[in-house]
Amino acid sequence: MIENLFPDYDVIVVGAGHAGCEAAAAAANLGSKTLLITIDMQKIAQMSCNPAIGGIAKGQLVREIDALGGMSAIITDRSSIQFRMLNLSKGPAMWSPRSQCDRMKFSAEWRSALESIPNLDMLQDNVVRLKVDKDRVVGVVTALGIEFNAKSVVLTNGTFLNGLMHVGKVSFKGGRISEPESHGLTEQLVELGFETGRMKTGTPLRIDGRSVDFSKLVIQYGDETFHKFSYLSDSSVGLKQRPCYIAYTNKEVHDILRTGFTDSPLFNGTIKSIGPRYCPSIETKLDTFSGKDSHHLFLEPEGESTNEYYLNGFSSSLPWDVQLAALRKVEGFENVRIYRPGYAIEYDYFPPTQLYHTLQTKLYSNLFFAGQINGTTGYEEAAAQGLLAGINAHLYTSSKELLTISRSKAYIGVLIDDLVTKGVDEPYRMFTSRAEYRILLRQDNADERLTELGRTIGLVTDERYSTYNKKYSDRDLLVDYIRNYSVKQSQINDFLVEQNLNPLKQGCKLVDVLARPTITINKLCFVLSDLNYFITHNNLSDDVVESAEILLKYSGYIEREKLLVDKFSRLENLKIEGKFDYKNIQNLSTEARQKLEKIQPKTLGQASRISGVSPADISVLLVLMGR
Repeated sequence: MIENLFPDYDVIVVGAGHAGCEAAAAAANLGSKTLLITIDMQKIAQMSCNPAIGGIAKGQLVREIDALGGMSAIITDRSSIQFRMLNLSKGPAMWSPRSQCDRMKFSAEWRSALESIPNLDMLQDNVVRLKVDKDRVVGVVTALGIEFNAKSVVLTNGTFLNGLMHVGKVSFKGGRISEPESHGLTEQLVELGFETGRMKTGTPLRIDGRSVDFSKLVIQYGDETFHKFSYLSDSSVGLKQRPCYIAYTNKEVHDILRTGFTDSPLFNGTIKSIGPRYCPSIETKLDTFSGKDSHHLFLEPEGESTNEYYLNGFSSSLPWDVQLAALRKVEGFENVRIYRPGYAIEYDYFPPTQLYHTLQTKLYSNLFFAGQINGTTGYEEAAAQGLLAGINAHLYTSSKELLTISRSKAYIGVLIDDLVTKGVDEPYRMFTSRAEYRILLRQDNADERLTELGRTIGLVTDERYSTYNKKYSDRDLLVDYIRNYSVKQSQINDFLVEQNLNPLKQGCKLVDVLARPTITINKLCFVLSDLNYFITHNNLSDDVVESAEILLKYSGYIEREKLLVDKFSRLENLKIEGKFDYKNIQNLSTEARQKLEKIQPKTLGQASRISGVSPADISVLLVLMGR
């Protein structure tokens, strides 16, 4: 008899999408012997939809992943072909970084990074079943019949669980175009007691750039000053930067698209699952906004040198000929050729109220879910979950206390708490509006909020920690200088008048000048040679200057929000887990009893955020606690 040819693992991660890659990297870098199993090793961290990372609130998630010691920001910088900071016309709480990426290089960089981790093994296969022994998951079984043993398992199956794709009347199985679906896991998990459901997402057609008349489109360049995602100093490689383009649909386009509605799986009942509200298909837009004659389209390059383009805003499951005929009525696309049509995909997910804040499942303490399996949409949401699941899978196998991140600490905390407390009735997407404390949860200070935590866990390297300490030492140096520097009327008044601001009536501290609208540190450097010399002499970087400016200009708002966090933390710290038999508390509303009984919140704060639990219900619980 041949002995077992594979070792036992501490952590097995199923699926190598954005969640799986972060989970495997985290667990292995923390010291767990880790196995990453994926259907196709040529598609690691594949950008299945748009070739970009970041965006509104999503950029904050990626910065937080980086601050904790994750990989997504570094990989993004190495493959970036355009960087933009969104929402600069608004306050810094709304600023969000976004990077257009070379799709192929992004995947290649992720694979290279994973292959360099000593504790990480990879295998190309399809996991079809979990090995379960009573109340524990003890490993996995693959389609090839190989059995692996593990102390903990992380499922990050993306859209592959019983995936079904649609193009008009044509439907075919798969987890992604030209890739097979995964069958068996859902069925077993249901037998084990898990609740499941179906969701839908989609993607637009891909365009041959050689067939586009770019002169008819609006060009959209990236930021002139090249920024990056990672707080590390050497993360970018300087790929050729490429512009994006804006086009517009019109009434003729819409009329052609509507001819395909009878064959649309969205409208003829073929697709019964729920799609993403905030990233709708073009046919859904026409149905929802029937009185609108034009919609924006964004043409985005797929790489540094390829002719392939992604048409953001034109996601569709209409028949391919309808998609193409309609597109050729868009100005600039009259002779367009496509590489492939858009399609919709349905897949299994598991309502995330079946999880703890650690992303452990409530039924099996050593089984973790991350990514679209939890009902989310987006690379960034998946990667954030994967990082937390990978960390906790490692901590579990090491018999250490598992990590939870609060809503007041990070967007990652908001994401996880929303999922496990409120659940999802459509694919979940992160927005700044979901965070109560977004003035504190800015993209510029994710390292200040989370790097110490990452260091404590063990993911933050000496290099990253040194970079972090220097940044905030430099920041505090500049803040002290500006707070203590006295500026005279003769130094600044002419400049203030040029800025349409009232001149000084007497001298003041420089911080008071900086507090005025439109005034920035960079502008002041052109007027005050002392300030300019201080910054250049101390070699203060742009991100240090930005951090100091935000702290000084918005200090009042920041302090006010910290007081709110302190106030609401009282509810967060009131433990109620295991204290109530909710179904027998008659003073609670029926919906509250049902929801509280199902979710079993750990704290009163979590209970207050459950959909259907009213302030009156919380008051009842407070009374029962003697408060």
